[in-house]
Amino acid sequence: MSTPLDLQGRHIVLGLSGGIACYKSAELARGLVKAGATVQVVMSEAAEQFITAVTMQALTNRHVYTSQWDTREPNAMAHINLTRNADAVLIAPASADLMAKLVQGRADELLSLMCLARPIERCPLLLAPAMNREMWAHPATQRNAAQLRADGATILGPGNGDQACGEIGDGRMLEPDELVAELTAFFVPKNFRGHRLLITAGPTFEPIDPVRGITNLSSGKMGFAIARAAQEAGAEVTLVAGPVHLPTPRGVQRIDVQTAQQMYDVVLPQAPQHSVFIATAAVADWRPASLSDQKIKKNGNKVAPTFELTENPDILAAVARLPKRPYCVGFAAESHDLLKHAREKLERKNVPLVVGNLGPATFGRDDNQLVLVDAQGHRELPRADKLSLARALVNEIAQRLHAKSA
Repeated sequence: MSTPLDLQGRHIVLGLSGGIACYKSAELARGLVKAGATVQVVMSEAAEQFITAVTMQALTNRHVYTSQWDTREPNAMAHINLTRNADAVLIAPASADLMAKLVQGRADELLSLMCLARPIERCPLLLAPAMNREMWAHPATQRNAAQLRADGATILGPGNGDQACGEIGDGRMLEPDELVAELTAFFVPKNFRGHRLLITAGPTFEPIDPVRGITNLSSGKMGFAIARAAQEAGAEVTLVAGPVHLPTPRGVQRIDVQTAQQMYDVVLPQAPQHSVFIATAAVADWRPASLSDQKIKKNGNKVAPTFELTENPDILAAVARLPKRPYCVGFAAESHDLLKHAREKLERKNVPLVVGNLGPATFGRDDNQLVLVDAQGHRELPRADKLSLARALVNEIAQRLHAKSA
């Protein structure tokens, strides 16, 4: 299943000011195009010292603009024309010098002139700062960043880490994939602004001995996609993750756990402080009643060891019983009779919505299909990539939450 074209139909003007981070702008341009956007590159004279216009033209399949005196435009007004059909201007890298120019309204070259001439009310400006850590920390730069925000610009980053000068600290331009994700999120309606969402994801692992345990095939991809989609929609998201190997969605607080009991101990105290609880995790129903402190070895008579199981706490049901409970959404990963088992779970756990899917058909995959089950009936979300499904589900929950509070 292919990656969703998150920026399909968007026209982005990508501005490059001077800085070594221009090398990342090539990958950024490619990432924006792969996400479905058309990309028009505008480069300052300083940017051309770090990367060529030929490279950026090859990656975007569009002529690159570098001079305010460019006569390719019929009216010779590239600084006017470039932003009139743009959905956004993204400057990456944004140097300290360019940020100062924008604050002062200076327009002595094409990039700053274009930003000044853009229609502010319908063409947002996003800046990805990139500079030495001392330059970023300087009071003048901090004043300029604050003023740019006050003037309506969005500052993306900067990141922290190794810098080309050999120093370490704040000032790195965000990575290309981070900027594509940030731009995608910028365009998402903020249906969950002001809300806090608590999400569980992945499997749990119930140890038998120091090296073995009971677990399942859940990859956590669906839960992580929901966390990203909720953050894009403006929510403050806490993600409680079982043992998975997935990157944390940007802007999401992550708490790692291993066992069902650990997940329960994290979730229960936090749940009342959240508007919504989405129980995506495939929590083990049972765990060994006792844990061997040494690895259980084979014996000579080939008799398999036996051990007693005890039931794990039911996290979703416990949250649903809280006096101040959030809006609870359960997940039912079944192997058969999906609709029947999902409805039984809805009634047994007393929650308003259960999302059903067939576990063997989705564990580890990048796509899924869901069925939404509530007291009124059910509705299917057809097979799609998990991020697209997560966005549809988050929008569905937001609508239900708003209808409940209306």
